Amino acid sequence: MKKLFIPLVFAALAFGCGGDVPTDADVPSADFAVAMHPAPGPVITENLFGVEHTFWPYTDQDYEGTEQDPLNLLFVGNTDPRMLRAALMFLDGDRTPFFPSGEPFDCTWKDAIGGNQVAYGLPAGWVGNGVQLECGDYGPIRFHVRFFDAGGWTLGNGHFEFLVPGTPDHRVLSWELGEQIAWVDFLRTGLVYPGNPVGTPTVVPINEVPFNYLDAAIFNLLPDDLKFLMTGSTDPATEPVPIPTSGNATVINVLSSTATPAGMAQQRFTLQFDQTIPKPFCSSSPFDFLYVNGPIDLRQQVHMTPSGNLVSQFHANGKLSLTPVNPITGEPTGPTYKGHVNEHHKNIVTDNVTLVSQLIIQVEIPSKGPNRGRIYFKLNVGPGSADHAVDIERCDP
Repeated sequence: MKKLFIPLVFAALAFGCGGDVPTDADVPSADFAVAMHPAPGPVITENLFGVEHTFWPYTDQDYEGTEQDPLNLLFVGNTDPRMLRAALMFLDGDRTPFFPSGEPFDCTWKDAIGGNQVAYGLPAGWVGNGVQLECGDYGPIRFHVRFFDAGGWTLGNGHFEFLVPGTPDHRVLSWELGEQIAWVDFLRTGLVYPGNPVGTPTVVPINEVPFNYLDAAIFNLLPDDLKFLMTGSTDPATEPVPIPTSGNATVINVLSSTATPAGMAQQRFTLQFDQTIPKPFCSSSPFDFLYVNGPIDLRQQVHMTPSGNLVSQFHANGKLSLTPVNPITGEPTGPTYKGHVNEHHKNIVTDNVTLVSQLIIQVEIPSKGPNRGRIYFKLNVGPGSADHAVDIERCDP
């Protein structure tokens, strides 16, 4: 299934959904590959402030158990993701003396636009990120956290990332920096156990080191200050750069809760796709590249109801021009054609349940012809029989 997201997210053909939200009727039911999904394994058990918790130390984009992001935040105590969201959103951007003043460390938190992921922790089992926040804006750089309610405690991932120019794709620069700013900010809320000695976080080693790399070509596009944040040097890279991580997760013991006031938050903006990328699906060889150009409209609405329920919806829609090109010379190798991409997320968090869904459809127009086609991906995460994923790629020879 990962073919859908890498390099598809880099290609930004995973974005879409305007006023016409696609439905299951767009793909015949005979093609569905729906199944219940067991624990990804291997799961681990850690003693967190005197209580044992069992979980898989990574996130995924479906139920295949492929390590997507490392978990690096573990919340115990008063850990309702809606309350964690409110606690961070109440903070200002003054993080001195923990971090230098100015960008990117003076940002404030708000609801984030980002892909949905899944994690696994007992007693809940598979769970989705009902809440995700960003410190900063969608681009060019931001801190990004996802919260997964595992049933009485919460799993989290924090990272620092940048928006690849000419695409709607983020690439992670540091797992460690995202974990650190989350710990500092929860310490600033005054709601958490401050550590022992005071101000020192409690950590547990749970992940591989290093975990994932940034392509040298993308690293070399970064301004010097971001190169330095990532490696401590401004020298160009000649090989993939390890993304900084200690392999530890910070354990945050939330001793008190905070109010989650009702309200509505909205975002809407347009990104211009203007980049040459590997053909994301129905490719005839690794040398198939496309020059992709066109606007992608993104919009999100997050509603905290008076009864305390959190309901969020995200839509994106793009009608793009696709031109086959030689990746070395950039010269066209075929006629320009069209692509249509749609995406819709809906997340609901209540006192009793978290439901997360994602629907993605991408179509080459016309979809019939040599190496043309479409892909369809659907993800549902919820209790009981709600968990399932569907992944379909149809290509003409």
